[in-house]
Amino acid sequence: MARYYINRNYTAKEMAKANISKNSKKKNGGFFSTVKFVFIMFCACALAGVASLELYLSSLPPINNLEQFKPNIVTKIYSDDGEIIKTFTAYTYEKIELKDIPENLKKALIATEDKNFYRHHGYDITGLARSTIQNILAGHVVQGASTITQQLARVLFLNNERTFDRKLKELFIAARIEKTISKDQILEMYMNNVYLGAGAYGVEGAAQIYFDKHLKDCDLAELALIAGLPQAPSVYSPFNNMDLAVQRRNQVLTRMYKMRYITTEEYEKAKEEKVHLAKVPQFYTTNKAPYFCDYVMKELEKLGFDETEISQGGYKVVTTLDYKAQKAANEAILKNLNNWGLRGDKNQAAVFSFSPVDGKILVYSGGKDYTKSQYDRVTQAVRPPGSSFKPIVYAAAMEKGITPNDMIEDRPITIGQWSPRNYGNKYRGKIPVYTALMVSSNVCAARLIKEVGIRSVIQTARVLGIETPLEYDYTIALGSNGVKLFEFTRAYGAFANGGYVVQPYAIERVETSRGKVVYKAPKTKITHQLSMNTSAEMTAMMRLVITNGTGRAANIGKPAAGKTGTTDDNKDAYFMGYTPNIVTGVWVGNDDNTVMNKSIQGGTVPALIWKDVMKVASEPYGKAEFNYPEVELIPFGSYRGNKVIGTPVKQKEEEKIEIDLDETVPDLPESVKKIEQSKSAPVQTKQTVQKPVASKPQTQAPVPIPMAVPESLN
Repeated sequence: MARYYINRNYTAKEMAKANISKNSKKKNGGFFSTVKFVFIMFCACALAGVASLELYLSSLPPINNLEQFKPNIVTKIYSDDGEIIKTFTAYTYEKIELKDIPENLKKALIATEDKNFYRHHGYDITGLARSTIQNILAGHVVQGASTITQQLARVLFLNNERTFDRKLKELFIAARIEKTISKDQILEMYMNNVYLGAGAYGVEGAAQIYFDKHLKDCDLAELALIAGLPQAPSVYSPFNNMDLAVQRRNQVLTRMYKMRYITTEEYEKAKEEKVHLAKVPQFYTTNKAPYFCDYVMKELEKLGFDETEISQGGYKVVTTLDYKAQKAANEAILKNLNNWGLRGDKNQAAVFSFSPVDGKILVYSGGKDYTKSQYDRVTQAVRPPGSSFKPIVYAAAMEKGITPNDMIEDRPITIGQWSPRNYGNKYRGKIPVYTALMVSSNVCAARLIKEVGIRSVIQTARVLGIETPLEYDYTIALGSNGVKLFEFTRAYGAFANGGYVVQPYAIERVETSRGKVVYKAPKTKITHQLSMNTSAEMTAMMRLVITNGTGRAANIGKPAAGKTGTTDDNKDAYFMGYTPNIVTGVWVGNDDNTVMNKSIQGGTVPALIWKDVMKVASEPYGKAEFNYPEVELIPFGSYRGNKVIGTPVKQKEEEKIEIDLDETVPDLPESVKKIEQSKSAPVQTKQTVQKPVASKPQTQAPVPIPMAVPESLN
């Protein structure tokens, strides 16, 4: 009996455990069943949605008169004074029939843009799902999903805004296009209307612009390059970036090879071919400020517009450019380079002007002939500024408490293994700091950087907006490190505007063809980096550079300040200067970095170009004065009590102090003798910066409230 009860009890326990396990399985089974049910319902709804979409798209009517469509390209870029400076028009629009388009180009476009082109009905659901998954996994857009038909719909009827609404419209129109014309007609129309960069609309236009030949004469490598352009025409344009263009071409060839459109031999041969470009057509677009318009395009892309949308969207892009001043700059570059014998393609000049008050870019010339070189020497070239970097050193010294009236030894100095020398080995003994800058003394600049420290000078350059690398070396005092003209001119803006660094910008607003403003420039980024006192002192000293020093050829007869710059090897020459309302930087040099004629210095060609530009650019402001406190520059020899910078060296009694310019102004050629030659005048007994006088428009307040670009562009 005992055994019986024990067995019975054991069985009961086992039964209880079994019941618990059974209930658990029921609960788990219920949860998974729910998930399974939800998944099945989701799939069913998705399939129903796809089926409904398919039915709806198949019911859409065809589009009337689609075969007669021609592109209507009316996007224009305007200067601030209303001049149309660029019109997006086709360089050539010749309708080419599909039978005349090389088979390799058809295959290249299909392999690159839409491998299922001949199998779908205008939209590729499978491709859309695949690209969506890949984009989610990558965390950003790595693959598009638009078919060739959808792209054609966008080109003909829509814009490139990245919205769900536009995608739906694109889908509906693509379905209607597929019901209207055949696949071959769609491909033909796409190839005739797609924008391919450099003013080319359609594949025939691209062949003529890039290779100066008809499409039928292009080889496989050239056709593959054209087929790679639709995704990003400006990015992959061989005129803009040859390396990226070749990489993209080779991607197209790889896709063609994987789809067995070309043989191994054809693939390998085409990949190794060099690109032989045509010369850029001189007037493939109406473009009166080509370097500036390239900068505007980049700014538009940063704002979210793409090149195809810009060129075909019918927009009105209003910029900050002063066209009269821009025209004067274009003419001044050619005139002065020619007058001084700089007629070769390698002889170049660049000009950049902007308002230090509100940041508006007024003049932008990246070279003398855009049709021969699209290289932008304003934002791309990094060239040493020579003595025009010295104001950065002097500004660092002013911030440390040194004043223009302090004395400094203008005598040879050795710092470590560096022994700088003045131009022509001319030295003046003990002179005021303001005189040292006026005559551009090299040894005085060296003494100043030794006094305040390399770190202080680099820090000053950084806060003023110079972003190019600067070596931790005393030689930077003489401008040994390269800078970009854009950044360097921006830095000088702080001297003109009370120590405020203002970010230049190019686009005021963008309007649609119906006048709707889709972008308006907000206030620009502005930071206060120098004291008002330092800005006033620097301006007072640099005004003497123009009236009495190395920059006399730049004198425009109104309040202005500036500094010349010439490298020791005569490879680069600068003139940087400003009025209360405009800052302008000018660079002259050779693209191959060879030595120029010894007569080309900062006080010659660059100063003359600056003068020609600023006469026009500053005209609306009259003779506006700098709105700075009075700065008194005590005449040389009238005082003895100020501190002396640098180790004094006993001067022999019989030694004569010579006042000679470090950067001499050589005689001008006969062709420019008409340019006024300023005679060396005695230093004024009192150099002041007056309060503003009445003028139209009025001069700026000490603390400006400018317009601007968004933070993303800074």
